[in-house]
Amino acid sequence: MNHMMVAGHLGADPEVRFTSSGQKVTTLRVAAKVRKGNKDDTIWWKVTVWGEQFDKMMGYFKKGSSIMVMGELSKPEIFTDRDGKPQVSMNITATNLTFSPFGKSDSSGRSSADHESKEADMVLAAAHDSAPGQMDAAFSDDEIPF
Repeated sequence: MNHMMVAGHLGADPEVRFTSSGQKVTTLRVAAKVRKGNKDDTIWWKVTVWGEQFDKMMGYFKKGSSIMVMGELSKPEIFTDRDGKPQVSMNITATNLTFSPFGKSDSSGRSSADHESKEADMVLAAAHDSAPGQMDAAFSDDEIPF
């Protein structure tokens, strides 16, 4: 089994269908940006969600929503688009979905990533204050692999 994680934004609202046997299938189209040199490129992922395991979350996902997907990578498929150019279809069967901290800004003008970063800093500071010396002793320079 091979697993991977993709962080991106939804290119369309989630699409729900049912198989002939009645099993629920939700399809998500996720755009993930990659940088190649000085150029940004977008890789589109087709994410398949089987069953009702993420139904409570699906109502919050709309076109443009940021999302993180973990799942099993399927073999890429090559197809010809309308213009006759070869394209690659990247497919993932989701095992986990999460709301991405890299989403749109909230009403205060700070991004959710900034907010979560500040919360993490406060937690670390509180842990350091409550047990002086223990945080410093947890890692030595010799243990860091880089």
